Amino acid sequence: MIIDIKKELDDIIRKKQIKIVFQPIISLRDGSILGHEALSRITSKSAISNPEMLFAAAQTYKRLWELEQLCRTTALETAFKFMDPPYSKKLFLNVNPHVMHDDHFKKGFTSEFLKQYHITSDNIIFEITEKSMVMDTAGFQQTINHYKNQNYKIAIDDAGAGYSGLNLISDVNPNYIKLDMNLIRGIHEDSLKYALVKGMAELSKASGIALIAEGIETYEELQTVTDLGVQYGQGYFIQRPDENIHEIGKEVLLVLEEINQIKSNSAPNSLSSTCIKGLCTYTSIVLPNEKVSHVYDIFRQDANCFGLCVIENQKPVGIVTREKLALQLSGHYGFTLHQNKSICSLMDQQFLCVDCRTPVSEVSSKAMSRSSDRLYDFIVVTENGKYLGTVTIKDLLQKASEIEVTMAKHQNPLSGLPGNLIIEQKLKQCVESTQEYGIAYFDIDNFKAYNDVYGFENGDSIIQYLAKALKQNLPVDDFVGHVGGDDFVVIFYHETSQAFSQKVVTQFEKFVLTRYNQDDLKRGYITAVSRSGNIEKYPLMTLTCVAVNSCEHQFTDVFTLTELLANLKKREKQRKTLAASSLSHFD
Repeated sequence: MIIDIKKELDDIIRKKQIKIVFQPIISLRDGSILGHEALSRITSKSAISNPEMLFAAAQTYKRLWELEQLCRTTALETAFKFMDPPYSKKLFLNVNPHVMHDDHFKKGFTSEFLKQYHITSDNIIFEITEKSMVMDTAGFQQTINHYKNQNYKIAIDDAGAGYSGLNLISDVNPNYIKLDMNLIRGIHEDSLKYALVKGMAELSKASGIALIAEGIETYEELQTVTDLGVQYGQGYFIQRPDENIHEIGKEVLLVLEEINQIKSNSAPNSLSSTCIKGLCTYTSIVLPNEKVSHVYDIFRQDANCFGLCVIENQKPVGIVTREKLALQLSGHYGFTLHQNKSICSLMDQQFLCVDCRTPVSEVSSKAMSRSSDRLYDFIVVTENGKYLGTVTIKDLLQKASEIEVTMAKHQNPLSGLPGNLIIEQKLKQCVESTQEYGIAYFDIDNFKAYNDVYGFENGDSIIQYLAKALKQNLPVDDFVGHVGGDDFVVIFYHETSQAFSQKVVTQFEKFVLTRYNQDDLKRGYITAVSRSGNIEKYPLMTLTCVAVNSCEHQFTDVFTLTELLANLKKREKQRKTLAASSLSHFD
């Protein structure tokens, strides 16, 4: 029997035998829903058995425009039906580049068209697949810009599935890059896939393009892409596609919370903010009524066993160390006297036990304050009162040393302040927490010109003075970091203090006047070579400060936060330049 694929295709389009299912795309930081991808499914029994075959047939028989129009319209109608209008999430729609470039599409997919579905253009993301070759790149870029100017967002789909991905990313400059599921599948076991996604994560940081990992199906895949810094994810492990919209399951949210907690604890951080859980390993246990002879055999058979925890009803009641048990059983009659007793008669009940959320600094302090005979005993860790594992003194001291070395490595050598890696971690903690916070960004105006004319030693002294002024005026619990060059970030964990910012600005601008010679001070400017190679006049240094706070802005990721700060800083510098220019013209 010969199957007429063209007839099957025509029937599907004519009878509108398409339904839409939605799959959520979530933040891999807190599980919040970014949006939903609209996926097309065939509703009738047909020889065309899947969407890939359907769209391939449509391309072959020149029906791609009609099929995509049907799928898009059905997606919008379904989104309007199942979601409470106005739809505030992002709706990801797959669009073939050739169709998107078509004038029919441009004229039909307008903001007026979307109004009937109560959806705004800034909540529509066009997914452009990397698998489709774009021949007219110049014309296609114009099309992309056409939609960007109308506030539509662009995602590159299936990144890693084709061979033109980097060119497409460079040409389109998308808002999102969706990593192909084949790149994510088994990433925790494949060093090449791991390295590729790690590289994409670095690209994401440098470009501000957010990543979405597709096809996450296992805990290990979710953990790996989260650890690598991928911002968003979708896949069966998170939620399967469905005709209805569902909240993200509590189990998934708990898993994400656990993964991010472990990631936070293993990242370079301070001793006071790193929890002991990150160092905890499981140590074998025995029951209180276990015979001493049996415990002795455990040590004898396992030379690496340094100790055992005695557990009753899942709670630790004592510890046994190899050295102390050997001492108790030594002598002519030690073993004979104790071998048939229960281990509870010899166990140490005065052991150090801490909750898994206790900071490493606090555990270290408690451990070192013990009596000399217990100084090197291992530490028992519990979670909600139940036994979790142990930490040895060796592990504790090693971790403390690692953190101190890492902190030193990630400090800016000129200012001694934390650098970019730690700043990024602090900003992530702010965004992910429910605590109120404020972020201030400080940038020295006309610093480069001063540095070029007066030399790097004088320039360094300016940077060091500002770092000192920020540290001295900042409350103890707040944070200041050195982004690099003449840029600094301050995080307020309470109310953003305008008085603080004004005090630092006043202090700094008063100080810099002492760093110019008298001729430059009288003129009110210095002359220096610009980047274009021309001699230009530069005003004396001032300090620009812009700030945001969580009361006025709800940030879902660090990218949005830093982008807003960058825009505020740019506007403030432009305002200063215009004001100086106007004043100069008036004079």
